Amino acid sequence: MERMLTLVRHGQSEGNARNIFTGWLDLPLTDQGVREAEAAGQSLRAGGLGFGSVYTSALGRAKETSRIILDELGLPDLTPVVTTALNERDYGELAGLNKDEAITRWGKEQVHSWRRSYEVAPPGGESLRETTARVLLFFLHDILPAVLSGSGVLVVAHGNSLRALVMALDSLDAPAVEQLEIATGEILVYRFDADARVLAKEQRRA
Repeated sequence: MERMLTLVRHGQSEGNARNIFTGWLDLPLTDQGVREAEAAGQSLRAGGLGFGSVYTSALGRAKETSRIILDELGLPDLTPVVTTALNERDYGELAGLNKDEAITRWGKEQVHSWRRSYEVAPPGGESLRETTARVLLFFLHDILPAVLSGSGVLVVAHGNSLRALVMALDSLDAPAVEQLEIATGEILVYRFDADARVLAKEQRRA
């Protein structure tokens, strides 16, 4: 029995293309994002990966990416579990602001801290530590049991919610996770033993 977890970041969204803090803003995929989602599905199909369970955030760009991937896999009838627990980090008052404009307003060092720090939260938003708390609670309660049951599990989410998962799975400390980047359309495949220990990790680009 193979215990496998596959993580995919959604394809490029309009927020990514416009270089804005997107967070919980519900912006769709760009044409490039659709192509990245299609490529991710094709890569998973070529690798022979199968899925019995799919989890996605409640934001449209992740749901759209999961739908495209499942279509590419020939699994259009597999219904994802949709949850806000996997949503992108909430950027609070920064949501919708262009990142370069934010640097002009608050300074490069402050904006970098809001974007990359593990503990510092933007005004009215979440720190990565707070994002990690909600993501890991859902992972341990819902996703991991499905993985250990032998149901191949696909998770389609966001840069920061996936960084939170990778932090736990790769045993990263705060400085390491602050440097971690996950590209749009990127694929990470983990295999586990019966005691939930990671046996192997494979990184793919769509």
